[in-house]
Amino acid sequence: MNLKLCLQIYLFFSICLLLHSCTNKKEIDVSKISVNVKIERFDKDFSALTPQNISAQAPQLHKKYGFFFKDFMENMIGAGSAADTSYYKSLRIILLNKDYQELKSAVELKYPDMNVTQKELINAFKHIRHYYPTQKFPRIISFFSGFSVQTPIGNDYIGIGLDMFLGADSKFYPALRQSIPAYISKRFSPDNITPRLIEGFAREELFPEKDADRSLLSKMVYNGKILYFLDAVMPQTADSLKIGYTSLQMDWSTNFQSEIWAYFLQNDLLYESDYMKIQKYLTDSPFTPGIGTNSESAPKLGIYTGWQIVKLYMKKNPQITLQQLMKETDAQKILNGSKYKPR
Repeated sequence: MNLKLCLQIYLFFSICLLLHSCTNKKEIDVSKISVNVKIERFDKDFSALTPQNISAQAPQLHKKYGFFFKDFMENMIGAGSAADTSYYKSLRIILLNKDYQELKSAVELKYPDMNVTQKELINAFKHIRHYYPTQKFPRIISFFSGFSVQTPIGNDYIGIGLDMFLGADSKFYPALRQSIPAYISKRFSPDNITPRLIEGFAREELFPEKDADRSLLSKMVYNGKILYFLDAVMPQTADSLKIGYTSLQMDWSTNFQSEIWAYFLQNDLLYESDYMKIQKYLTDSPFTPGIGTNSESAPKLGIYTGWQIVKLYMKKNPQITLQQLMKETDAQKILNGSKYKPR
């Protein structure tokens, strides 16, 4: 065997070992962790209603789904108060509506079962239980409501609005452009269910944002911590799905990290607390105004940059646990500890 071939073999195995090592650092074994997570198909139960059987079956659904049923009737579809039978009349009108029937058929066709999503959610909640063993989990309830809400969080549940996950090419979304722009509906795909649900659970139930966090830096780091949490509990999920980017937006952000950071520094934005001035760096849009050329920039670059800061902070401080990170409220400490200076 010649020297060149030996070196090639050595290099190949070295790379394999390096990749294996990197994977092990990110992965944890959750195979022995048990969680009781099941997607309850309210959408199928609701679809079984007919105008003739409402008075008999609606009370049964109310009993089965509790707080969710009340929120669904009163807030999501606006049928009326679930405290009495006055909503029956509105519900009959909805069930006979042609648009409802068409949407019902589309949901049934797209989601005859939810086995893939349930498997993803079980894996994510197992990871959460690994880090937070005493954490209680809500009911997971699927439904459709005429495009009113995507992943609502209620008293004891998180909902999955299946009509908001029919696929980016669904025929329904172009008709909703005034309320749901194309840059948003492009993420209405089945592979977005788990990231959006776990993100909502993290933001609303586990780590709600503090009212005192008003500066851009505070909001950048808070959002960066949320995305880093998603890294930990959904290690196999693509980064683009976690943040809601296209692959082109992901590439653009990576390639222009130094320019983005320079823009924030040169415009004295890190400690700006006027939300009207900083919201464009945090909220969803087709691109981030003022950064890049020809509207090619990715949106919410403040959130993306906060994510990079937090990742670098954890890389440079390996002794810090995920739990310690999520408790840390000093954004400046995290920035300083990251030594973030992209080039």
